[in-house]
Amino acid sequence: MSLLVFGLNHRTAPIDVRERIVFDADRLPQALAALGTLAGIQEGLIVSTCNRTELYCAADAGSASLPDWLASWSGGNPLPKDCLYRLEGADAVRHAFSVASGLDSQILGEPQILGQLKDAYRAAQQAGTAGSVLNRLFQTTFSVAKRVRTETAIGASAVSVASAGIQLARRIFTGFEQHTALLVGAGDTIELAARHLHAQGLGRMIIANRSLDRAQRLAGGFKASAISLDALDSHLAQADIVVSSTASPGHVIGLEATRKAIELRRRRPVFMLDLAVPRDIDPRVGELEDVYLYTIDDLRDVIDENFKARKEEAEAARLMIADEVERFMSGLKARDAVPLIRELRGQAEAAREQTLEQARRMLAAGRTPDEVLEFLAATLTNRLLHGPSTVLREAAESGDAEFAATAARLFQSRRDEQ
Repeated sequence: MSLLVFGLNHRTAPIDVRERIVFDADRLPQALAALGTLAGIQEGLIVSTCNRTELYCAADAGSASLPDWLASWSGGNPLPKDCLYRLEGADAVRHAFSVASGLDSQILGEPQILGQLKDAYRAAQQAGTAGSVLNRLFQTTFSVAKRVRTETAIGASAVSVASAGIQLARRIFTGFEQHTALLVGAGDTIELAARHLHAQGLGRMIIANRSLDRAQRLAGGFKASAISLDALDSHLAQADIVVSSTASPGHVIGLEATRKAIELRRRRPVFMLDLAVPRDIDPRVGELEDVYLYTIDDLRDVIDENFKARKEEAEAARLMIADEVERFMSGLKARDAVPLIRELRGQAEAAREQTLEQARRMLAAGRTPDEVLEFLAATLTNRLLHGPSTVLREAAESGDAEFAATAARLFQSRRDEQ
C-alpha cells in the first residue's frame, strides 16, 4: 500500500476547468463514501478549495482509475489530462507538506489553506475514510506546517487572495472614502475582504448573503448594512466595488441584472471581483462597458510581487520540508516492516517453546543437564537458521546478488552489536 495524491490545481487548470469539479459541504460526505468503495483504495480524503481539488489516498498497487472517478463527479465529461497530476510515495508526502505550508498556494505563504486541510481531514475522519496511514500523514503535515511558519518568515505580513483583490481595486479607485462596496457571501474570504476595505477607509459597505442572520452578524463588526441575496439585484447599482465569494453552484450575479445596474449608474465604472469557484458572476458581465471584472486567476501581478518578497523564505521552507519528508518516509518504511518483524518473532517464539518443552521432557526422563543443554542449544540454533539458510542458498543458486548483499548487511549489523 502506498500514498498517492491525484487532482488538479491553479497551476495546472484554469478556472473554467476547476469549477467543474468542486466538492462542497453537501456533496463531500457522499463523495468520500464513494471514494472509499473504489477497488484498491484503502483510505481516502478530499481537499476541495477555489484553487484545488485533490484526492489523498492510501492505495494498493493497480488501484482503480481515479481520472474516471473524478470525471464522474464533474458531470461525466473527462477532465483534460494535462490538467491532472498524480504523485506517489515521497512526492505525495512532499506535496502535502508544501500545500499545508502555503508553498503551493496561489499567493505564497497564505494561511487559509491550512485551515481548509484541517476541515478536509475532519470530514474524512467523520466519514470513516481516514485510517492509520492518512492519520499519520496529516498529523505530521500539520506539525510540519507549524514548524515552517514558526521557523521561517513565509507567513509574515500574510497576503490573502482577498487582500490581493483589494490591492487590484486600488488600481482603479485612488481612494475608497467616497465609494460603496457590495460583498456577496459571509465566509472567511468575504470577512477578510471586509476587513481590508474597512481598514482603508471605505465609505459604505453592504453585505449580501443567503442567510440574512449571518450577513447581519458580519455586518455588525464593520458598521455595514446587510441584505439577503433576494435583494441583491436591487442594490447592485449602488456598488462601485463588488466582491463575491459564495458556495453557490450557479451564478448569483447575472448579465441582465448587471446591465441594468450599469445603466442606472450612468456609466460610472464598477470593479467586480469574483473569488468563487464555481464562479458567482456570469463571465459575460466582463464584456460590458465600464465593468472591470476579475476572477481569482487574474491576480497574477499582485501575486508575483508577493512571491518576490518571499522567495528566500520559501527556499528555506523547502529545505525544511525535504528533511521532514525523508524522516516521514523512513518512519513509514519502518512501519511497513512491523508485520514482518512480528511474524519472525512469532516463529522464533514457537521454536523456543517447542524446543524448551522437549528439553523439559528429557530432564524428566533422567537425561543429564549437560545432555539437555547441548540438545537445547543445537536444536534451537538449527530451527532458527533452517528457513533463512534455505532462502540464502536458493538466492545464491539463482544469482540474486542483491538479496545476498542485504543478508550480509543484516548479519554484519548483528556482529557489530556483539
